[in-house]
Amino acid sequence: MNDTLDTRQQILNAAMERILHYGYAKTTMSEIAKDCGMSAGNIYRFFASKLDIAEAMARKFNAEMYQAYASIAREKKPAAERLRTFFEYGMTSTYEAIEAKAKILELAEVLSEERPLYFNEQLAQERVYLVQVLEDGIREGVFRPIDRLDETAEFLQSALMKFRFPQLFSVLTLPKLKRELTGVLDLLLAGLSKGATVP
Repeated sequence: MNDTLDTRQQILNAAMERILHYGYAKTTMSEIAKDCGMSAGNIYRFFASKLDIAEAMARKFNAEMYQAYASIAREKKPAAERLRTFFEYGMTSTYEAIEAKAKILELAEVLSEERPLYFNEQLAQERVYLVQVLEDGIREGVFRPIDRLDETAEFLQSALMKFRFPQLFSVLTLPKLKRELTGVLDLLLAGLSKGATVP
């Protein structure tokens, strides 16, 4: 790793530690700089704003999630089972991360308000894996033929948004959320099934 990447990672690590402890609003660039043993001006050479640091933190979390999604999409299991695993994994990992570090929720709220294009980009990346599973299900003869797979993946995300970012949308416990997710997926998978009739 070169010096620039090392310094950027040092800043990001210090920021993550401080933000996850004190919260986004109560963290300043000067404090992050002090934690790194450098001037605030030096930090701005690597991150234009605290919001850019927040986005970098979220990207790190999501990169790990995408690796898991890619693995789920490639599993040698029936497509319907993989869709269930995909959405349950997303919900559970996000829920547990926020439970472990409550300040992550503040970070998510700030990013959803200040960087909506970032959230749209993340959802688009998730759709790549969803489309792969839908294609497999059609090939397996489990799902009915679907003309616009990307659009269908988007509709699945919309229907399940409450479960993708659970603490943003509800105060239910994880077991209750899992029960609801199972029920909603039952309905959605019935609509995708080969025997389903659509208007």
